[in-house]
Amino acid sequence: MKFKEPLIKAKFISRPNRFITIIDINGEKHRSHLADPGRLKELLFPGVELLVREIKNIKKRKTKFSTIMVRFKGQLISLVSTLPNQFVKDELIKQRLPFFQKFNLVRPEVTIGKHRFDFLLKDEEGEDFVLEVKSVTLVKNEIAMFPDSVTLRGKNHVQALKELVKKNQKTGVLFVCQRPDATSFQPMWKRDDKFCYALHEAHKFGVKMWCITLSISENGIKYNKEIPIYLDQNK
Repeated sequence: MKFKEPLIKAKFISRPNRFITIIDINGEKHRSHLADPGRLKELLFPGVELLVREIKNIKKRKTKFSTIMVRFKGQLISLVSTLPNQFVKDELIKQRLPFFQKFNLVRPEVTIGKHRFDFLLKDEEGEDFVLEVKSVTLVKNEIAMFPDSVTLRGKNHVQALKELVKKNQKTGVLFVCQRPDATSFQPMWKRDDKFCYALHEAHKFGVKMWCITLSISENGIKYNKEIPIYLDQNK
């Protein structure tokens, strides 16, 4: 998936709240919107290089820029939590994800009961498949980890997927690691054990789970590889 507009280099100064970064572009300070509400403390520290997008039409915005990526240890990492959904939608339409090649996209965003999920698919048997996508940016010792902050919404999602499976509805969670350096995935029990327990239980009941990594460049993102998932706390 290619980006439509070029990105601008900047330096990170501070983060006064979850959705705002103070950045430096050629010696001038600006406020820039940050779409990822996670902690990101392992990635965002003073002086680190960012790639941002200038917003041309700012009538409905308070910021002139959006923070898109950070360069960490020589590699680019996406900081747009909605980017995986855009990427997955494109890949589903083109049937390029290995484990979904025989699936068809019915529509993005499907509401079932009190919950809205990211995608409704038809599997190779013609049955409905509900898919939820989660963005991952944290990697430690080549292990992709989620969540990096407490996520009540995430817990509720996986619990709802488990309940759907109990009613013979096929469901799954796709973790999209927005960087290429992870070789496996595990839930971050120390950060949010309630979510991790819910994820573990959902998997036991039959909710399918995958994790993929992405290759990131200034021009776009593309599928890198699928990595194994380990859900147990002692892994």
